Amino acid sequence: MRGEVLGRLSALGLPSAEHCIIVSVDQQKLWFLGPGVRREWPVSTARAGVGQLEGSNRTPLGMHRVKEKIGDGARKGTVFRARVDVGEVWTDRPDNPDNLITTRILRLDGLEEGFNRGQDTHGAVVDTFRRYVYIHGTNQHAALGTPNSHGCVLLSDDAVLELFSLAPVGTPVLIRL
Repeated sequence: MRGEVLGRLSALGLPSAEHCIIVSVDQQKLWFLGPGVRREWPVSTARAGVGQLEGSNRTPLGMHRVKEKIGDGARKGTVFRARVDVGEVWTDRPDNPDNLITTRILRLDGLEEGFNRGQDTHGAVVDTFRRYVYIHGTNQHAALGTPNSHGCVLLSDDAVLELFSLAPVGTPVLIRL
């Protein structure tokens, strides 16, 4: 698995990495691989499937990196809107709204120009960073393991806390079928 990421980085002219994250859309799983560390968690990717286009509500494929980490020190279950802690914890809410962004955010940046970065050959926006695609916690734990997001990669709050502590900014992320 790690070899696949290193091969893709090399093909893009990017340096190898000590840590990496692999997301399998088909298996609805995320793996974190690092020196002496291997973790695996169920995820939810997009209900609408995979795709690169802005506004598609699809999970983008290809090589990415963790560009920003948001939420360090926030309580487990903290709700974020537009990457800002709104002062709520989802477990305190009487309703159970669809796919809140909770606990931690790892914001992704595409590394493949014209595929998941910038615009495609027709001028359509395919930029993962501009699309605000994240790996983040969710209040929809029961749905993990099945497609249930609007394009992001959803993890349980416990899993995203652990991943947040393991993956430094710059960690390569391969999202594949």
